[in-house]
Amino acid sequence: RFGSQTRNFRLYYDGKHFVGEKRFESIHDLVTDGLITLYIETKAAEYIAKMTINPIYEHIGYTTLNREPAYKKHMPVLKETHDEKDSTGQDGVSEKRLTSLVRRATLKENEQIPKYEKVHNFKVHTFRGPHWCEYCANFMWGLIAQGVKCAVDCGLNVHKQCSKMVPNDCKPDLKHVKKVYSCDLTTLVKAHITKRPMVVDMCIREIESRGLNSEGLYRVSGFSDLIEDVKMAFDRDGEKADISVNMYEDINVITGALKLYFRDLPIPLITYDAYPKFIESAKIMDPDEQLETLHEALKLLPPAHCETLRYLMAHLKRVTLHEKENLMNAENLGIVFGPTLMRSPELDAMAALNDIRYQRLVVELLIKNEAELF
Repeated sequence: RFGSQTRNFRLYYDGKHFVGEKRFESIHDLVTDGLITLYIETKAAEYIAKMTINPIYEHIGYTTLNREPAYKKHMPVLKETHDEKDSTGQDGVSEKRLTSLVRRATLKENEQIPKYEKVHNFKVHTFRGPHWCEYCANFMWGLIAQGVKCAVDCGLNVHKQCSKMVPNDCKPDLKHVKKVYSCDLTTLVKAHITKRPMVVDMCIREIESRGLNSEGLYRVSGFSDLIEDVKMAFDRDGEKADISVNMYEDINVITGALKLYFRDLPIPLITYDAYPKFIESAKIMDPDEQLETLHEALKLLPPAHCETLRYLMAHLKRVTLHEKENLMNAENLGIVFGPTLMRSPELDAMAALNDIRYQRLVVELLIKNEAELF
């Protein structure tokens, strides 16, 4: 009873004990957690409704992500020159800007890391011991499943209702990202602070240094055990993985490892959301309209996906320049990479099968129009 009123709380049973998303080991735990939740939601309903209005998150960020990343401590600081008169008595602003531009131009490519947005990967979580929400700074009540955690990526802990207010600023931490293959692409590049997945950069550099004239490049399969070995090397050693000719003489092992990386992505390089627009472009007969639709489709890709696709297509265009030696033109590469880079969101097998020719055509168009599109 609360005050002068009797309140009822429904408890459901289906062979396991659960209330909403919460699963309990025993009736005792279920009733205890239910009473805690009922009490809090009854006594503090007005306060709970206001919890997300003035979050601590907006003022100081949250502890998990507010720490300065270790890599920043070792990055060089670009000092600007002061706005002062030069020896001729003229303002030094132009010289300052020029100096700044020159310095920026000399930065290594991999230091110019774009700020990719990433949504948090929240999952219902049971916290052991007292925990506070890192969005609103309020206590997380209950015995189990008190809130949600971005466990796979950055480790942010928040109330379920607060999770809807958190911006798309997940900064994956390497201690949570334990593999390279089968890892979300944006998660990987943010965790390793790179523009593109290191697998893509390293494999393409290796292929271009010694394999562009190899007959059947990307079409000929490498030995599957060696490809799996390369995958394990990347998962274990990251950018320190050795994929040189001393380790893997057959270039088809490296091309196989690159294709496997794209096949293993949980969200394809050409995402499920953008997929229909890409397929639509392949069905258009007018070349100008087709190119325009393809350009619109590219805008639907997350920035990390678009950058990786741009880099890959520039590489495949260079592969076609050696067609006389490797016998691989844009059409042949489209056949190889179509199903590798695109997966139909449709569960209907027949519909997915019908899309294969359009997948091939999409990749062929991206290669042929690489300069115009990117």
